[in-house]
Amino acid sequence: MVKYTELGNATSITPSIELKPNTAPYDPRFPNQNQTRYCYTSFLDFHRCKKRHSEDYEACQYFKKVYNAMCPNAWIEKWNEQIENGVFPGNI
Repeated sequence: MVKYTELGNATSITPSIELKPNTAPYDPRFPNQNQTRYCYTSFLDFHRCKKRHSEDYEACQYFKKVYNAMCPNAWIEKWNEQIENGVFPGNI
């Protein structure tokens, strides 16, 4: 949404943008700076939740948001390929 206001001869544009944080919330199970385990655990939790419920289930969406915020995209792509090929090392 953009609001237009006229000031003398000039028109200024004031954008009203709502920013939502795209970071994972603090999890006391992972207190250290290295967040690799948090990333991996959230990825596993998402796929376990998806297997048990559905991808649209609210808790599953939470885990998906967390691993998308914490994990590098290359890791996610690699893990998804491994799941498709049946060679993923994790217990889903």
